[in-house]
Amino acid sequence: MRVVVLAGGEGRRLRPFTIVIPKPLAPLGNYSILEIVLRQLKHDNFEHVTLAVGYHSELIQSIIGDGTKYGLRIDYSFETSPLGTIGPLRQISGLTETFMVMNGDILTDMNYRVFLDFHRKHGGVATIAAHRQVEEISLGVLESDENGRLTGFREKPKYDYMVSMGIYAFEPRILEFIAPGEPLGLDQLMFRLLQAELPIYTYPFQGSWIDIGRHEDFGEAMELFTKNEDHFLRRT
Repeated sequence: MRVVVLAGGEGRRLRPFTIVIPKPLAPLGNYSILEIVLRQLKHDNFEHVTLAVGYHSELIQSIIGDGTKYGLRIDYSFETSPLGTIGPLRQISGLTETFMVMNGDILTDMNYRVFLDFHRKHGGVATIAAHRQVEEISLGVLESDENGRLTGFREKPKYDYMVSMGIYAFEPRILEFIAPGEPLGLDQLMFRLLQAELPIYTYPFQGSWIDIGRHEDFGEAMELFTKNEDHFLRRT
């Protein structure tokens, strides 16, 4: 099974840290985020990983190499300009069977094989791993009609919703909806697939998941991984 790991972003929200190194190489304990992902993929019986790289690609190549030390076959796809989440897929050859795509800067204990089994069972052209988030508004929320008359008041309400985890399973057909060299986000691809009336599914997951995009996320991921290293590295 082929996996494309997206590792080309600049990680602007983690600056100045990411001025020196790309975000996927940021350390959690004795391992980089990307190395944790690769070790998980190996444990879940994946063999071929393509790293879509751009920003500081030479550092990623020099540290990760060809995958020998992880028991994986690793190759690289290079972006000369940002192509978004989905755009890089169009320039990667050999995506002729079901494949997985994931961000290279997330910490999760999701079993990727179970995820792919779900995708195959449901027969969609795409499956998005989804995590339920609960957000509390720290202020009183006012509701009013078109004349400004108060109709309701909620003190610090909580909202819950499903968000994309940055992990996807795709069928090769989705490549037909991406133009060569086109910068494309996941939202744009989903819109095109929905317009074509192709089936898309969500895979609900309630285990551990952190998108390491901000400094506070990085601190949370560091604490979680340090306390549960064996669990995340599939040793237990």
